[in-house]
Amino acid sequence: MFAGHFAASVVAKAAAPRLPFWACVAAAQALDYLWAGLILAGVEKLRVDPALIGSPLDLFHMPWSHSLAMALLWSALLGWLAVRRWGGAGWWIGAVAFSHWLADLIVHRPDLPLWPGGEARLGLGLWTLPELAVTLEIGLLGLAMAWWTARRARARLSVRPALGWFVALLVLAAINELPGDPPTPAGMALLSLFAFTLLVGLAALVDRADARRS
Repeated sequence: MFAGHFAASVVAKAAAPRLPFWACVAAAQALDYLWAGLILAGVEKLRVDPALIGSPLDLFHMPWSHSLAMALLWSALLGWLAVRRWGGAGWWIGAVAFSHWLADLIVHRPDLPLWPGGEARLGLGLWTLPELAVTLEIGLLGLAMAWWTARRARARLSVRPALGWFVALLVLAAINELPGDPPTPAGMALLSLFAFTLLVGLAALVDRADARRS
């Protein structure tokens, strides 16, 4: 899942408009930011297997970024930091961060450990049904965007910046689905960091446009 993770960002922004959108977007991929950094550092590992159905990623070792225990810890930490910065609405940031793990639980193969070093691994494997996975992903994101744009319109904020961000996300998601040889594990991590950071930067432009409007 790529685009679907950001549905939680949109919901958080719609529910708590005072939160900066860039923070909501960054929170949705906080666990993958950590994952990519740990892949580059050699702490966590993956294999790229084009024969796998739905996704070529064999995520066989990611205990510090994607185990249930650590996902709860990182999400709680982000929520606490956000509350210190933005008040009670900041807990939305922690909720968005943990929503990433919940979404991964739905689509991943059983590769999510319960805790570092644990043998039990979770994953419902929706990746093996690519059409259904994409339908769920785009459907959740579309519903979230419809709610957010409606709330923006009621608040007399232009919907164009939000729709521009949405289009950019769909373009990146489409590029992610293009056929071709998958990159190396390090290349996958770097591409992920680039895509996430680009979307965070575009979200900051939405915040800037809203601030000018206000």
